[in-house]
Amino acid sequence: MQKNGVKKYVNGFTVTMHEYALNMPRLLHEPSFIFVCSMADLFHKDVPFEFIDKVTDVIRSTPWHTYQILTKRAERMAEYFATRAIPTNTWLGVSVEVPSVKYRIDCLRNLPASIRFLSCEPLVEDLGTLDLTNIDWVIVGGEHAINARPMKEEWILSIKEQADKQGALFFFKQWGSIGRDGVYRSVERNGSELQGKTYKAMPAVNRHTLFG
Repeated sequence: MQKNGVKKYVNGFTVTMHEYALNMPRLLHEPSFIFVCSMADLFHKDVPFEFIDKVTDVIRSTPWHTYQILTKRAERMAEYFATRAIPTNTWLGVSVEVPSVKYRIDCLRNLPASIRFLSCEPLVEDLGTLDLTNIDWVIVGGEHAINARPMKEEWILSIKEQADKQGALFFFKQWGSIGRDGVYRSVERNGSELQGKTYKAMPAVNRHTLFG
């Protein structure tokens, strides 16, 4: 996207604050589901809290939208919200792809967000036992890349079983670039069936949804 001259990505992977984009949700009059920083991490160490304040100000000023914030910097997110209220129209989530980062769940579970969710994508290892106390929603997906790592069905089923037992909604997004049979294909061809069924549960939002 940097090569194509897309405005947001002219700096490549350098952390860049796009002040001009802050007002965009205010221009959307139809209630929408908005993924904040879908190609970045709002709680990256190089994003100052002052800028995050501006983001949450916009969120509060547009209560007709629902915002989804996903981070790998769970500790920094917890630090930020330790001194600030979480907007009621915000869902907070953490990425949990391997067992070594399960501590992120502990950072999330005690935050008083309206919805707390896990994104186990790309799932590249068996996560083992999960404590899903105060977790509302679990998303699982395989890796989408040229050198994608395979995801085993038993890993997914283990997460689903634990989510079902502990009262968390389960959403299986996709197999990714490598299918259940270990064959590399397009994400579309590999699909999102798990043992012949699709699982797309998510918290109720009585609004038109926009992903991106």
